[in-house]
Amino acid sequence: MSTIIIADLRAKDSVTNKDTVAGGYGSRFRADSAITHFAKHMRRVFLNLPSIHVGYLAAIFASAGHNVNITRDDRPVNGDLALVLTSLVDYKHERAWGEAARARGLRVGFFGAPATHLPELFNGAGDFIISGEPEAAALRLAAGEDLRGLVLSPAINDLDTLPFPRWDLIRTRRFAHTNFTGLSLKRAFPMLTSRSCPEHCTYCPHRITASFRARSVASVVAEMAELEALYPGCHIKIRDPLFTLDRERCFQIAEAIRARGLRITFECETRMDDLDEKLIRAMHAAGLREISFGVETPDPETLRRVARRFIPPEHMRKMVALCWELGIATVGFYVIGFLQDTEKSIEGLIRFACELDTTYANFKILTPYPGTPQYKQLKPLIFETDWEKFDGYTLTFNHPVLTPKRARLMLGMAFSRYIARPSQVVNWLGLHRYSRHPLVQRADGWTWRKQDYLDRSWLAQRKVTA
Repeated sequence: MSTIIIADLRAKDSVTNKDTVAGGYGSRFRADSAITHFAKHMRRVFLNLPSIHVGYLAAIFASAGHNVNITRDDRPVNGDLALVLTSLVDYKHERAWGEAARARGLRVGFFGAPATHLPELFNGAGDFIISGEPEAAALRLAAGEDLRGLVLSPAINDLDTLPFPRWDLIRTRRFAHTNFTGLSLKRAFPMLTSRSCPEHCTYCPHRITASFRARSVASVVAEMAELEALYPGCHIKIRDPLFTLDRERCFQIAEAIRARGLRITFECETRMDDLDEKLIRAMHAAGLREISFGVETPDPETLRRVARRFIPPEHMRKMVALCWELGIATVGFYVIGFLQDTEKSIEGLIRFACELDTTYANFKILTPYPGTPQYKQLKPLIFETDWEKFDGYTLTFNHPVLTPKRARLMLGMAFSRYIARPSQVVNWLGLHRYSRHPLVQRADGWTWRKQDYLDRSWLAQRKVTA
């Protein structure tokens, strides 16, 4: 029996999400204005979730009889083997932690998307680097095998054979979750009901490590039942990039949750064109309380160029309105910095996001992640040599119109114009029925003009572009 250390390290100077975010490369959110500082603190509190693969590895080693110690800080820990979850946005910190652990006599290995696609970042810092989804390699380690160098870890096709993540082995503060009806703290846990993504968006890294596979309905609901038994009334964050891909499977999961009387709530991420009223109502009856979906940009030609299917705005508005009616929070994802973007088109995107009226919105700057088709396309334009800057919020390539500073200013504009609207405050207070009142809409217009006035120093420098 060995003592296994699994390191899921917190970043020190920002809000960093790893594991299933950006296909495992992670994101790092830094604040540079009053509004983005507010968004940063909200993320720190309400996106406080453990990493999904850490839970799976903990289960594999515990099932084999090993002691498991999961750490999230830099304090020295003793054990026999340390496995470090890697991210692109905090890899220097993770590498340094591995070197220090190795100096104390631990065997050290690295796993995750950066370890898979950029293993050279961790050469010399540990004894081995796992390439691929880590569970197959973890099973070999748990059986006593001594791994060295670059270790190929093939994806496990039958996901039902994996043990459920062991969240009880993670010593954490109370996880938090909220929705628009008011502040409600409850334990929240991530879940994967499938892996990879069947879509072909050129900028997305979710599908570059392994092919798409889905768990059975019985396996998904059994894990939900186990979580509900351990943590009554918990909230489950389903991290699949496209949860509603299989419509019939979603209906079966919803029906099974209701049949077993599970008192859970859950959220999912999907495409809005895979949703309709019947499916949303069925999932809501089973506990659905939040839907996240990618809009990226309202321009259909830009979407076509990155191989993403266009979703009619009318359908999105209809689904968002239904979610408000049912009490389901919605989160829209938007991307700034496509090659076709200008500052004027980005302002149009921000206005579209405000008009779509989702509960929340997240704006990011286009990032060419290694391993994606877009990385190959933009490689001649990439000027950034620090991989930690590939964080989802920094421009890393020579854009036809935007400079890194202007992109950052437009990102700040997106967050400030979206969050600081009086109608958004009304929504967060649970008074959505008043958010479209003429007086509130007039206040929204005044707020936009006031922010234009406050931003006049850099808006006046805008270049005239085609």
